[in-house]
Amino acid sequence: MHNKIKTSMIIALLACTLVISGCSLPGLGSSSETTVKIGAQSMTESEILANMIAQLLERNTDLDTKIIKNLGSNFVQQKAMETGDIDIAATRYTGTDLTSVLGQEIEKDPEKAMKIVQREFKKQYGFKFFDSYGFDNTYAFTISNDLAEKKGYEKISDLMNDAGELRLGVDSAWLKRKGDGYKGFVDTYGLEFGETYPMQIGLVYDAVKSGQMDIVLAYSSDGRIKVNDLKLLEDDKHYFPPYDCSPVVTGELLKRYPQIEDELNKLIGEINTETMQELNYEVDGNLKEPSVVATEFLKAHHYFE
Repeated sequence: MHNKIKTSMIIALLACTLVISGCSLPGLGSSSETTVKIGAQSMTESEILANMIAQLLERNTDLDTKIIKNLGSNFVQQKAMETGDIDIAATRYTGTDLTSVLGQEIEKDPEKAMKIVQREFKKQYGFKFFDSYGFDNTYAFTISNDLAEKKGYEKISDLMNDAGELRLGVDSAWLKRKGDGYKGFVDTYGLEFGETYPMQIGLVYDAVKSGQMDIVLAYSSDGRIKVNDLKLLEDDKHYFPPYDCSPVVTGELLKRYPQIEDELNKLIGEINTETMQELNYEVDGNLKEPSVVATEFLKAHHYFE
């Protein structure tokens, strides 16, 4: 009986503690005042870039770092920054943040989109949205290189005569998206695919490689494009908005440690889409750890000299 009472008391105390402290992200734990918390989304490139940032800060400043992984969505990452659970978001994307976080209209011009998100992040949240690393991770219609060579496909408009016979594998959410979803695509290009198969984005690469799908909607910087010998078709009518990738840092952190801005600027404009594909491939194809790939890149480009 006493054991039951003690157990109940312990559970009640734990519940009170959780209510008082509020919910926090898994794996955070305690950290010192000089520990910079870097958030990585549940994507290979986000973990690679988070490790690059961490290694630069550890090597060139007196700061410690902690990487918070598996932030499953843009919304989770944003809330983590707002609550102070992370100080730096390793990867944010202009097209996504423009509409989902900032509530702005879609902007197809990359430079204009960047200016808007930089202005609004500072105005609404006091965060610094840095210039791009040099790549964007946008949606891209993707086919096998064999089919591209056979049919002479280079850009989306080349599909005009054959689209009705092609099987499309696509992220189910994209089919219903407004602004840059399937309906807007059909209106812009004047073509519609024969059969459309909704599926998880992670499955589209194997589906087109194996011939189960003729064409899929993929992410332009994904390492599985190289792994599966796939070709990205040019968005010749510029339908998809830009998704330039940048780090974002809280203004409070930069005020305390202005040297962080100098370290992050070393990566800005230095990683193009092809390079990011190759880095992602090292993890997804060659099964290296993201931290190892980050170190190899930094060493190869003389960041440690």
